[in-house]
Amino acid sequence: MPEVSGQSAGHRNDLTAEEKRVIINKGTERPFTGKFTDNKARGIYTCKWCDKPLYRSDSKLNSNCGWPSFDDEIGEAVKRIPDPDGMRTEIVCANCGGHLGHVFTGEGLTKKNTRHCVNSISLNFKLYDPMGNHQKTETAIFAGGCFWGVQHFFNKAPGVISSEVGYTGGTKAEPTYKEVCSHTTGHVEAIRVTYDPEKTSYEAMARLFFEIHDPTQSNGQGPDLGTQYLSEIFYSDETQKATAEKLIGILKLKGFKVVTQLRPAFIFWPAEEYHQEYYEKTGGVPYCHGYTKRF
Repeated sequence: MPEVSGQSAGHRNDLTAEEKRVIINKGTERPFTGKFTDNKARGIYTCKWCDKPLYRSDSKLNSNCGWPSFDDEIGEAVKRIPDPDGMRTEIVCANCGGHLGHVFTGEGLTKKNTRHCVNSISLNFKLYDPMGNHQKTETAIFAGGCFWGVQHFFNKAPGVISSEVGYTGGTKAEPTYKEVCSHTTGHVEAIRVTYDPEKTSYEAMARLFFEIHDPTQSNGQGPDLGTQYLSEIFYSDETQKATAEKLIGILKLKGFKVVTQLRPAFIFWPAEEYHQEYYEKTGGVPYCHGYTKRF
């Protein structure tokens, strides 16, 4: 793969509260929940905080530890620091100091005898392009009722690279489906969509969102009633917020009594594995979602 360069040492991306907990405050995400744990695509893993290239996909190994693992970094992109526990060695981005995880040696998993155990949330991923380019991705978070049906339609949309269903907008850390269904955590069922901005746009994603669920239903979606099924958009920046506001304005001018709420992006907790791509796994079809042209 060709060499790639990152941003300057002073560059910092905005982080969500959960990203700050791990990257700045040296936290750890739950094992087997990170989106890159089982990623097998070819490409470059970069620092979530500063975009510095850290690992190539060909250095990734299957360690079955619950976190993405690599046996070598790119150049001197990773810095080793004695962990305060006096036993482990912490690894951070050498460019910005963001926490990545820990490094272990002597396990015999590869010829290099080294395992970088890294939090997915500390990383971004750029797909390998044989022409020498690396795919840029963006994300969007929507809540529109049962996340099974929402994911079913987004996965078919042009430009969508991947999607993940989960829980957001609530107060409890690491909520389970049972807890969310109890309506005591404040979470809604949501989807986090990763898309290629060169093939689609945030506006196209948001338009699809408004056309695959009923944005005028205030107490849920179809027969699914309750606070976990509310219609909401969780925007990551002012541009996403302005786009959503514009589309809601268009719909209201058309006579739709839109009740969709807009909120800044919260921590997104991935749902249990059996919820991911549910209809693709079961062969079923959505019972409370369908496409209706509104724009």
